[in-house]
Amino acid sequence: MPGLGKHRRPKQRPITRKLAFAGTGGAALALPLISATTAGAAVTQPAAAPAVKTVALPAVKPAVEKAAFPLTYSVTVGDTLSKIAVEHAVSGGWQALYEANRTAIGSDPAIIRPGLKLSIGAAAKAAATRATAVQATAVQAAAAVKPATTYANNLDGWIRQSLDIMARHGIPGSYNGIHRNVMRESSGNPLAINNWDSNAAAGIPSKGLLQVIDPTFRAYHVPGTSLDSYDPVANITAACNYAAARYGSIDNVNGAY
Repeated sequence: MPGLGKHRRPKQRPITRKLAFAGTGGAALALPLISATTAGAAVTQPAAAPAVKTVALPAVKPAVEKAAFPLTYSVTVGDTLSKIAVEHAVSGGWQALYEANRTAIGSDPAIIRPGLKLSIGAAAKAAATRATAVQATAVQAAAAVKPATTYANNLDGWIRQSLDIMARHGIPGSYNGIHRNVMRESSGNPLAINNWDSNAAAGIPSKGLLQVIDPTFRAYHVPGTSLDSYDPVANITAACNYAAARYGSIDNVNGAY
């Protein structure tokens, strides 16, 4: 019985740990068992990703090149250049085929003899290339040509058109020189005719803007103009051509000529 005045010391219960023994044989390793309720649940490791399987793709075979057409062809009965060009896909058609074989065929592409050897390979392609180049040059030249000039259908327009034609043929003359002589000779009437002078008496009256007789008009007519002596442009141009030959220029004419 405890003595008076003394406190009883409570007994301390020993803390016991449950140990799990793991091992084999004689030695054992004591591991503490940790409760899931006190230590938290164990973290689950992610499953390892499955290994990527490498699949070998079959090698791609290059496309089989189209068999080249033969370089030459032997003409058979019934063949035409057009037929051969189509059957052998000749670039540029029968025209290129003919151009490449002109020496062998001759001047008439419609006549090809059986047995004739024609070049339908590189030579035909080269001919087609040349034909294309020529065509492109022609197109460029046509594009470079200036549009035709439009002239008024009056005295001003007739003189200007005549001057352009005269320039191409190297015939001298000026606008003022022509205009001055036209006004003196016909007052600008393209149908004017002189029925009273010596020329009229001889049956070759002076006609038109610059009063030219038919023999003079025909002798000095300028190519590219009308053959009608009453045509204003043809009349002016022929008269200026005559004046250039006799007086040096229409500009030097100041009276009857």
